[in-house]
This record gives sequence, C-alpha cells and structure tokens, in this order.
Amino acid sequence: MTESLTIQLPQLRDPQLRVLMRPATAKDAAMTAVVLERAGIEARTCADLPEVLREMAEGAGALLVSEELLSGSGAAELAAAVAAQPPWSDLPVLILARQGADSRAISTAMEGMANVTVLERPLRVASLVSALRSALRARRRQYELRRMLDELNEADRRKTEFLATLAHELRNPMAPLSTALAILKRKPLTSEAALPYYELMGRQLDHMVRLVNDLMEVSRITRGKIELQLDELALEKVIRGAVELSRPLMDAGRHALGLHIADASLAVKGDGVRLTQVFSNLLNNAAKYTPEGGRIDVFLEHDGHGHAVVRVKDSGTGIPAAMLDAIFDMFVQVSGTARAAQGGLGIGLTLVKSIVELHGGTVSARSEGADRGSEFTVSLPLLGHGARTSTESTTPEAAMAVNHRILVVDDNRDAAESLETLLGLLGAKVAVAFNGPDALAKAELFDPSLAILDIGMPGMDGCELARRLRAHPRLHGIGLIALTGWGQPDDRLRIAQAGFDHHLLKPVDVDELTLALQKLERRAAG
Repeated sequence: MTESLTIQLPQLRDPQLRVLMRPATAKDAAMTAVVLERAGIEARTCADLPEVLREMAEGAGALLVSEELLSGSGAAELAAAVAAQPPWSDLPVLILARQGADSRAISTAMEGMANVTVLERPLRVASLVSALRSALRARRRQYELRRMLDELNEADRRKTEFLATLAHELRNPMAPLSTALAILKRKPLTSEAALPYYELMGRQLDHMVRLVNDLMEVSRITRGKIELQLDELALEKVIRGAVELSRPLMDAGRHALGLHIADASLAVKGDGVRLTQVFSNLLNNAAKYTPEGGRIDVFLEHDGHGHAVVRVKDSGTGIPAAMLDAIFDMFVQVSGTARAAQGGLGIGLTLVKSIVELHGGTVSARSEGADRGSEFTVSLPLLGHGARTSTESTTPEAAMAVNHRILVVDDNRDAAESLETLLGLLGAKVAVAFNGPDALAKAELFDPSLAILDIGMPGMDGCELARRLRAHPRLHGIGLIALTGWGQPDDRLRIAQAGFDHHLLKPVDVDELTLALQKLERRAAG
C-alpha cells in the first residue's frame, strides 16, 4: 500500500482504551474515523504496520487492521508484538477481511494471537461498533486485573519489608540479652557487680515488650477488639502528658521543644490513655526523624468550626510527596529513613490514625520534601460538636456511626425519634421521616450516607422506598438497613431483592446495629 493515511481525531482522552486502526484505503480510514467518533470510541489512524507497533507501546484498547496489512511478514510481526506484552494483557485484534477470503495472512494471525476477531467486508456500521465496544469492555477488565495485580504486588512488597524490619528490630535486643546471659553464666559476680547486666537485660526486654504490644494493638484495633474508656478531657493536659512520655527521646536528641497552647481550655470526649498514646507517638516520630539539635513545635488551636486542632511540626528528614497518602497505611515505611528513625516497626502512625478515627477525628500529614521537616495535624470534635456524650465504654463499631449521615424512616414516631436519639449519642448526624414520600424529599436535602428503613409502613413501604433510593442518580450508593418485625426466610429474601445491605429485627439491638455499621464501613474501605 502506498496511499498516505493522515486522518487524525481530536485529542485522545484515554490512550489506554483507544483503537489503533489501519483500514485498507484512505477512504475507508476516513469513513471509519467518522463512524467511531460518532460512537464515542477513541481512535488513531496509523500509516503502516511499524506505526501500529510503535503506538501499541503507548497503549491501546484494541487493534482494527485490514487483511492487506498482514500480507508478507505482517501477520507474524504483529503476532510477535502481541505475544511480547505482559502476561495480564490479551489485546483484542479485529481484522477487516475481504469477503469470502481465506488467506494465509489471516490463518497466520489466528494461529499466532489468541484474541482475534475476523470481520468480513463490507461491514454494517452497527456490527463494527458493536464488535469494538465488546473488545473494549474486555480490555477494561484486563486493565482492572492489572490494577489488582499491581496492588497485590505492592501489598506483598510492603509486607515483606515489614517482616524484615520486624525480624531486625526483634534481633537487636536479643544480641545484648544473649551477651549478658553468657556473661552471667560464665563469670561469678556479686549482686552489685551483676546489677548493670540485669538492668541491661530489663531495658532490652522492655523494648521487645513494647514492639510486641504495638503489634497486638494494631491487631486489636483492626479486629474491632479495642474499647475506649470515654471521659471529658482537657486536651492541653493530654498533650502535656504526652510530652512527658516523649521527653527522654527529646532530651537524647537535644531537640528544642515549643508548646503553643490556646488560652482557652479545649475539652473533648475521649480516652485519655489512648489520646496520650496518639500524641506521644507523633512526638516520638518527630524526635526520631529529626537530626540532633532540631526543633519540634506543638500547636493546640480551635479551628472555629467545633474542632480542636493539634499540629506537631518538626525540622526533620521530611516525607516524599509520593508517600504522603500512604504514610498511615500498615506495612508502609518511608524508604531511606530506617537508620534515621533509630529503629521501630513503622506501625506507630497506623495506630495514630486508628485511634483518632475511633474518636471521630481525622489525622493528616504534610511535608515540603526531603530534609524540610514534617507536620502532622490531628482534628478532634469538641464537646457539644459531634463528640459522643456517653461516658460508658464504646466499641469501634459504635465509633463508626460518627462517619455517617443517617436517615431514619419509620411511621411509628416514638420508634423513629428514640432511634434518632440513640444514633445521635453515637455521634451520627440524623434526620427523621415518617413515610416514604417525606423520606425521599428529606434525602434530597440531607444527602445521607446510610438509611434505616421500617419495612411495614403504609402506602410506600420500606422495600419500595429502598428501590427508589437505589434508582436515584446521586443516592444509589447509599447504605441501606431494613428494620422490621418480620424475620421469616421469605421476608429476608424480599428485603435482599429490594437492595438492602442488612436486615435488623425490632426492637433494635445496639450490638447488631453497630455490627452492621462496621460491615458497611469495611465494605466502603474495600
């Protein structure tokens, strides 16, 4: 072929899903380009086979090539290029063949490539568009598989690094323990002479216990086994307690510490021990990752919107921009900082995030880059601004209510309003409706993340309301919990078919309700 094909479509939105095409003639190329553009399919016309192969390297959703392009060694070259792609890739290749043709080129292509579709010319427009859309749907699934494989590989890499760090950190205290034991076994010592070795062994044992406790703490939190002992707390006292715990590391690094605490007392509802752990972990991190003689500042402020904000800022090694989003994840460590941190498992920030979220708060990190310091910000709801008011122990499942805007719908006013009060005590924002139409109107304005619906309402019952919420363009992803006095298998099937995520029987059991919230939270995180 000697004809020059120069058809170009507008700027491609997603090169990974574009169609690379080389029809038989320039006229065919022009007509095909127009058809695909109208169908909303991204495409690029290539002049020859070498250009097709070059563009494949940049990404493609499918190939649309003429039989003529595969003449000579073309079919073998294309098959070799497709075979060289990663294992997850099975690039769809659509061949436009002459009517009734059974050429050697097509046979070679079909033998060398697994995902080949032969379309005889002349071809109906609808058939071409349908074939390409099917190919692109399959290609999207391949990209999704690639993403999942990449995430699994990354998770495996992080876990491997974590286990290596764990082995290293456990081995460190074992060495002096072993040495001290060997000395005590081989050399008779008076009690006074042996005391330094006992003290050494005690320090190393404490270090190992601290490492194991951190691991157990993460395990308890992730399995929902931790309980918060809530009380009214003056946050400045919590911070001063954390400073005292971290003082040995501060002094060892000869760091200057600045405390900038708001004049007015800021009170929160929280677990004093756990919040002290949060801020001491942040201060310990700052001390570990800051070179000797650095500066660490702690700010306690009111954000003007019902939250206390604590900022821990250091002049240390900083955090690369690529790590900021993952710094609180399990098994994540900032590469190149293990020595600077003077040991540790790198799970302290995972604990910080989990405990802060159990208190209905948030934590974030920022850094201007390597050697430019870091700043961690913790935001906690003040008393009277969304914090839970119960002084009883609370479970992480209950704490998850803080994350929700909940619409309660029940034609029994006492039932609806009492459930509203309970959910409010758990920290949720709640709206109440007493029938289906009222619920749909309130959902538009309230924008709930979760709805608890009574099934047996007159008029529009809970199942019909659930179907309408699922059909709503903005609310279709809402969590739905059915509340009913019926628990027979047929009832449960009808409720599931209506789109509910969970089914609770009346009267509401708080443990079952909080367990349902936990499952919804896990689904959202997944």
